Amino acid sequence: MTIDEAAPAKVNLTLHVTGQRADGYHLLDSLVVFTETGDRLHFAPADALSLGVTGPMAKGLPSDPTNLVLRAAALMGGCGAMITLEKHLPVAAGLGGGSSDAAAALRGLARLCNRALPDLREVARLGADLPVCLAPRPRRMGGIGEVLAEVPQLPPFWLVLANPGVAVATPAVFAALADKTGKPMPQTLPRCASAAELASFLRMQRNDLELPARHLAPVIGKVLAALAAQPGCLLARMSGSGATSFGIFADPLHAAAAARAIAAAEPGWWVRDTGLYA
Repeated sequence: MTIDEAAPAKVNLTLHVTGQRADGYHLLDSLVVFTETGDRLHFAPADALSLGVTGPMAKGLPSDPTNLVLRAAALMGGCGAMITLEKHLPVAAGLGGGSSDAAAALRGLARLCNRALPDLREVARLGADLPVCLAPRPRRMGGIGEVLAEVPQLPPFWLVLANPGVAVATPAVFAALADKTGKPMPQTLPRCASAAELASFLRMQRNDLELPARHLAPVIGKVLAALAAQPGCLLARMSGSGATSFGIFADPLHAAAAARAIAAAEPGWWVRDTGLYA
């Protein structure tokens, strides 16, 4: 028996940094969605855990126990499997790829070995994005990532993701953030009837990491400008700590045309149009 699990990309539609704890962890308020674009994991029964990495973005990724996939798999208490990570997302890109891969590993091993998922507190120790990635759907993420809340149903919309091929280190971006006491989103999020309404609401919110990330990697500004210039783009913003940015579109045709135009103009960039993961 073999099992497949999707590891969808995580996109922060908003990312407000609202404080910093004494232990250094930052407090966040973020509206998160997941996309059809992502990595895939394949599982086959085995006596012990092993990991192989394939795919167009596999270069440089370790397959030893330092990989977050194997660190997460170790929480399943001796469930043996041969795991293959099919890597499609760029690394250190602000898309939560490593966390989504690790969460998919937990889901896949739970199915393969017919076991329950580990305690959420154990999962959270592996990384702030792990809890929200464990059940990928639109959510509001607070605290250091462990406080999750359901959100009103989002209207249909499509995204164009663009990464200029520059890896941005999350700790460096947080270190460059001058004000770590931003205001959170409204206590109650609105129910938006259309992609245009959603974009209007998001325009009143922020990604507090965008400015420091652009300082470290100025090319992010070029990516945002390329997205914003596309016909039908309702909003362009950076995701997570960068360098991937996204554009919101009301229909898949405008999104596909935008992705094609950007990829043609910037052949060295990673560009994808995508719907939301369901």
